[in-house]
Amino acid sequence: MKIMVSACLIGDNTKYNGKNNQNKRLITFLKDYEIISVCPEVMGGLTIPRNPSEIKEEKVINNLGCDVTENFNKGALKTLELALQHEIKVAILKDGSPSCGSKMIYDGTFTNNKIMGMGITAKLLEKNGIKVLNENNYQEYFIK
Repeated sequence: MKIMVSACLIGDNTKYNGKNNQNKRLITFLKDYEIISVCPEVMGGLTIPRNPSEIKEEKVINNLGCDVTENFNKGALKTLELALQHEIKVAILKDGSPSCGSKMIYDGTFTNNKIMGMGITAKLLEKNGIKVLNENNYQEYFIK
């Protein structure tokens, strides 16, 4: 079974600050699966490092006030294309991210406040029938 996973969760330095969100428990859990690693923000043309971005009123704005929605939409579409190409049924993405958040996202004020919501890529994947989980709830899907 192939599983799409946020690159930062498996230790790739793709976060906005050039670091990662490596989750060793998740990596161990995934050892028997084929991983399709993605970073929608990089796939959408943003650099590493890059200015942090948050969703505000259906747009993605970075902390300098620049609208980067187009990059996020482009990355989401490329991620969906890759998911469809590999017949992905489930994706484990980084919660809180304006791309990958599946339960929580930052509120657009750059004050470290999270709200219920979905990132651009997570929303697009779900809309296309792909189950989106995060680093906190991924086991729910696999435990029957």
